[in-house]
Amino acid sequence: VMVKGERVIANSEFTANHIRHTYPMDEARLRVVRRGVDISIFSAVAVPQARLVQLAGQWRLPDGKSVVMLPGRLTAWKGHTVLLDALTYLSRDDYVVVFVGDEQGREEYRRQLERQVEKNGLGHIVRFAGPCRDMPAAYMSADVVVNASTKPEAFGRVIVEAQAMGRPVVAFDHGGARETILEGETGLLVEPGDARALARAIDAALNLDAERREAMAQVAINHIRANFTLERMCAETLVVYEEVLAGARASAAGP
Repeated sequence: VMVKGERVIANSEFTANHIRHTYPMDEARLRVVRRGVDISIFSAVAVPQARLVQLAGQWRLPDGKSVVMLPGRLTAWKGHTVLLDALTYLSRDDYVVVFVGDEQGREEYRRQLERQVEKNGLGHIVRFAGPCRDMPAAYMSADVVVNASTKPEAFGRVIVEAQAMGRPVVAFDHGGARETILEGETGLLVEPGDARALARAIDAALNLDAERREAMAQVAINHIRANFTLERMCAETLVVYEEVLAGARASAAGP
């Protein structure tokens, strides 16, 4: 059904390629309009210190510890278990990990994660924050944002939001992440499902000095503002609508 429109909009090149290889359709009807974020909200200057202090208290973030954050609802394909495995390869204790996201009724999966945390001796490191209504402040509270989805994300909004806030992202090298992360410049891409590689990338991100971190932040912010804003997404979508309307007007006018 989704490929029967006069125009078909894919939210990434990854999605467009999936359409091309899975569904028979005229390529001329396919358009790629990448998703965008509202940079008036996802902006470091828009988040006052008071909101960060509130989250730090709510999440029990200790002073002097780096924060590794995985945003995403508690569902298996978001890769929480892979990240927990990766933590066992990190020989440092100067950080905490925050899982931000609603379990959405998946109580057994939450219990599975808690058992893995206990088994791996990570109880002093891992926080289950639950849903968060202030994601800009959440990103600002993080030193590294992780996207460990075991299946390719069609786009991966978290990755773009984090970069808009100037945060380095570590993600698996598949799906939309390949289009939104500038490897080595705004984040790090690692072999999907490889816990050791994920650990090495997180370690590298945590080891960034202040100068390198600030440089990456500025590149990331500029990258998002140039390519993944809400305004750009809307403008490109309206262009597609205008194409369809122009065709309808031409048909109505007749020969």
